[in-house]
Amino acid sequence: MPSTEKLAHFLSSALLSAAGVAVLGYGMSTDWATSTQDCSPTSSDFYNGTSKLRIGLFNGSEVKISCPFFDTLGLPVEVFNRLTKMGGAPVVLHVLVVALLAFAILGSAGSILITLYNSFSNPYETYMGPIGLYACSGFSACVAFLALILYVVNIYPVQMFQTLVLAENNQVKLRQSEADLQIGFFLLIPYIVTNLMSILLVYLYVHTAYKRRKQQEKPTEDAPKDIMLF
Repeated sequence: MPSTEKLAHFLSSALLSAAGVAVLGYGMSTDWATSTQDCSPTSSDFYNGTSKLRIGLFNGSEVKISCPFFDTLGLPVEVFNRLTKMGGAPVVLHVLVVALLAFAILGSAGSILITLYNSFSNPYETYMGPIGLYACSGFSACVAFLALILYVVNIYPVQMFQTLVLAENNQVKLRQSEADLQIGFFLLIPYIVTNLMSILLVYLYVHTAYKRRKQQEKPTEDAPKDIMLF
């Protein structure tokens, strides 16, 4: 029967990983960014219209005011469909972001399984031991951080929002006046933190257990002299 200390560390680590998956799953289903862009017909430099988008990873909505001539309220946005129409860096980066997040979830699932297995057994010398947990959780944290960076690059330098608007109407000129990241993006941060915390909890237990075992394996010459008399 595993000790209470071991159960507490490993089960807490598994719960943290599960909480991270729940946070990331919710984040992937909600809004990631909003943008307001000034709009002008291609024949003019007078930006008197606007296009406002609110998007998640997969879907969103768009409100056009005089962009270029008529108003459109609540137009649905299928992110992948629009980006695929235009091609180029925006769709490549967006596909990479979604793929990385999918790999992050797989890594977290591996962390949960390995941690639960270690809660009731001791496969320390195999990949199913703490090393497997470190690898899975560390991998999840790294790819989630990379997804975070790529998304910022796609929104600002690459200007993915302009691609989304032009995919529906390329007879306009745009200039991005405002772009803001939303809760779905920021939920990557607690997801990364939960993965790092799950590693830390198991590492603390393994480190303490290792020190305790080494103390018990000290050679007899280190024992007190009165004990060595017997």
